[in-house]
Amino acid sequence: MNLKEQIDPKRIPLHVAIIMDGNGRWAKQKGESRIMGHISGVESVRESLTAATELGVKHLTLYAFSTENWNRPKEEVDALMNLLVNTIAQEIASLSENGVRLKAIGDIDNLPESCKAALFKAIDQTSNNTTIELILALSYSSRWEIVNATRKIAEMVKKGTLDPASISEDTIHQHLTTKGIPDPELLIRTSGEKRISNFLLWQCAYTEFYFTKTLWPDFKKEHFYEAIAAYQQRERRFGMVSEQLNSDAH
Repeated sequence: MNLKEQIDPKRIPLHVAIIMDGNGRWAKQKGESRIMGHISGVESVRESLTAATELGVKHLTLYAFSTENWNRPKEEVDALMNLLVNTIAQEIASLSENGVRLKAIGDIDNLPESCKAALFKAIDQTSNNTTIELILALSYSSRWEIVNATRKIAEMVKKGTLDPASISEDTIHQHLTTKGIPDPELLIRTSGEKRISNFLLWQCAYTEFYFTKTLWPDFKKEHFYEAIAAYQQRERRFGMVSEQLNSDAH
């Protein structure tokens, strides 16, 4: 029995998030430029999206470019932005064929005009697709997102349209860039690093983490299946004890 067949189709996470790490190290090991690592990583995006779609995952969020990534050398940032534009343009037809709806979260206003144009075109052209939602976190940082949400809520209080006593977790959720998207049940990080790197801090309150030493350009469908299989071995208690979960199940 192969790995995919061992996965329980009734216990597939609705939302999987991935921190795609290791492109630079992969390229260095091969004596290539860092951008070659990013280019090679595009195939891993395809593999993961295909695997997620096959299994029935409904939301796949990829940490494509963080706010902190703007501090990288200009040459690398420019190359990454060009890669993003070209990849999105090339993939629109394939996304639509496979029922993929594209969405972006983050400080999108910060992106170059060419990136925004390509992104908005793809989002518009795939908006009616319903098989899976591919969410790109671009110019994204969770602290930025939480600060931004706080400002919006503070403005509502200031205007008198929101009573501070009525502010709830849902109030905050409604003002995050992930509004309307369920929290991820599983977060995968490649390349052996074991940190969250300012990604979905609010949303990952009860997320299961899966770390693999595989560098992102080497991450294929089988690796995605491994992560799902490992997730299914865990018991998600949400602060309760096993006995409570078991009694709830009966």
